[in-house]
Amino acid sequence: MVLFVGDDWAEDHHDVEIQDETGVKLATARLPEGVEGIARLHALIARYGGERVEPARVVVGIETDRGPWVQALVGSGYRVFGINPRQAARFKERYTTSGAKSDKGDAHALADMVRIDRAQLRAIAGDSEQAQAVKVVARAHQTLIWERTRTMMRLRIALREYFPAALVAYADLTLSGADTLELLRLAPDPQTAAELTRAQITAALKRARRRGIDDKVTAIADALRTGHLGQPERVTDAYAATVRAHAGVITALNEQISQLEKQVKTHFRGHPDAEIYRSVPGIGDLTGARVLAEFGDDPARYASAKARKNYAGTSPITRASGKATSSLPATSATTGSPTPSTPKHSQHSPDHPAPAPTTTGNEPAGSATTPRSANSATASSASSTDASKPAPSTTKQPPGHTTLKPSPLDTKQHGVSSARSGGWA
Repeated sequence: MVLFVGDDWAEDHHDVEIQDETGVKLATARLPEGVEGIARLHALIARYGGERVEPARVVVGIETDRGPWVQALVGSGYRVFGINPRQAARFKERYTTSGAKSDKGDAHALADMVRIDRAQLRAIAGDSEQAQAVKVVARAHQTLIWERTRTMMRLRIALREYFPAALVAYADLTLSGADTLELLRLAPDPQTAAELTRAQITAALKRARRRGIDDKVTAIADALRTGHLGQPERVTDAYAATVRAHAGVITALNEQISQLEKQVKTHFRGHPDAEIYRSVPGIGDLTGARVLAEFGDDPARYASAKARKNYAGTSPITRASGKATSSLPATSATTGSPTPSTPKHSQHSPDHPAPAPTTTGNEPAGSATTPRSANSATASSASSTDASKPAPSTTKQPPGHTTLKPSPLDTKQHGVSSARSGGWA
């Protein structure tokens, strides 16, 4: 007997539902976070699965792939599927379209999901401790970079509203540069910025190790003296306080990003697969760490190279069969399993036949295989001419319908018709 468990987690509790193989609800419960909750879950599984239930016959669906609770489930031998929240939200639309939130309803949907669609999901991989450590620091480093970008955009918006000359003056230095942040903290409003001396600007640029300082100092000083938008004094003071705060936050983020970058490199270089990743052209320590973090190092996680490409969303699509062989990539936040994508191809009208099918086998995406029967000097010219020929119509027309006969093609123009009417371009 296989038991299916849906686990809707929160910070301090878990709503769970246990189903059998036919989808019958066996039990529901709200369990506390921690050892007590895990013990009660084991007791429920033993009650409905038998005292000697095999852990591998317990399938759990939960919207996360990390944390003490998940590690306890994996350590118990259960098959745990870390489901992407977006996938779970789409699945729950089968039951209701109102979007109403219900913890018990979410647990029920997760149990149904691992019971019905687990073939489309990916179980949490058994990554090594080193790979897990790389994942933690690599994701934290990337998150801080995203936070810095958000704060930098807020700073840019504030400057545009009361001090656009600063954006012109510091355009070559970037708003996240140490010298730009120093000068903004020192002179955050147009009046004080116009009073900055060349010595103050030069000192800031030297501390940031800029090159060609003399030209940059002249350009900055001239731009800062171009005037301002004439905002009221109190409004300007309020904006200046906001800019100082944003500059301080970006300065702190720059420091912490630099510290985390060292940790990412240290953990990544200590992994036995680091040199393999670094051997790929264009991949260094930071990029390699992110790739390792998202792919993991479980040797049994991917059945083949094709499966790995499917997980990354880079597998080509075979158009000859009209079916997709690629899948959507998982989010870095939850490492949810990819959902197979089967795009619907639009129907071609009878007057415009479908292009010749392409075969992508081991060829790069978008490459076409030329038919062996082509007799032209170049494959591209032959395929272009063949694709432009109208397909024979076999569809029966309704009574009274008259089909316009297209004019013959002008073969001298490589398949381009000289007719101006009849539906041909």
